[in-house]
Amino acid sequence: MGNQLYFDQLKLQDRNIPNYIAVEGPIGAGKTTLAKRLAETFNYQILLEKAEENPFLERFYRNRRQAALATQLFFLFQRAHQLQDLRQNDLFEPVRIADFLIEKDHMFAQVNLDNDELELYNSVYEQLAIDAPAPDLVIYLQAPVDTLLQRIQSRGILAEQHIDTEYLHQLNETYSEFFHYYDKAPLLIVNAAQIDLVSNDEQYLQLVDYLLNINTGRHYFNPSFFS
Repeated sequence: MGNQLYFDQLKLQDRNIPNYIAVEGPIGAGKTTLAKRLAETFNYQILLEKAEENPFLERFYRNRRQAALATQLFFLFQRAHQLQDLRQNDLFEPVRIADFLIEKDHMFAQVNLDNDELELYNSVYEQLAIDAPAPDLVIYLQAPVDTLLQRIQSRGILAEQHIDTEYLHQLNETYSEFFHYYDKAPLLIVNAAQIDLVSNDEQYLQLVDYLLNINTGRHYFNPSFFS
């Protein structure tokens, strides 16, 4: 479905589109896919997490304990650098869709680092003094571990094939706890196991129509309720 058809069906010119949307969720939930589709639909620029640039990531998936600190610090510096560049060049305004929250970095650090490493990480984080803008809407894609694992396996990225179910369970629990208390922006929790963001245009349009009505609070989207 083309971009113009989205505008025609949703009457986007008459809708209140959030200025800045962040999409989050564990690996395999579909956050980058959704972020890209939203950017195309709204004609927004996009800020993507660039996991493939982290040279420690494959080693981390093979041996989490050994490579955790290097992996985490690389991601921290990468995300801080992305946000710093946007601030310095006054370019954040047109970058309206992101597939990560900067707060997720500390969340992952708590899962992956031991106490001494976490103390070092926290010191570095404080020194960076990251000034990230708050989103107007956060979309949290939630899915069970078996769904995440199936999607990870099917997309065939070599480094990710070493991810184990225990780690995915940890991530799911950590994400659930994080968003249970999250109140920095309106939050939309999506049942990502029941939505096909790649090929089901009807479900995607239902999701977009739903999120355009959100101004505050916590909301839930389950495609089966709309079929």
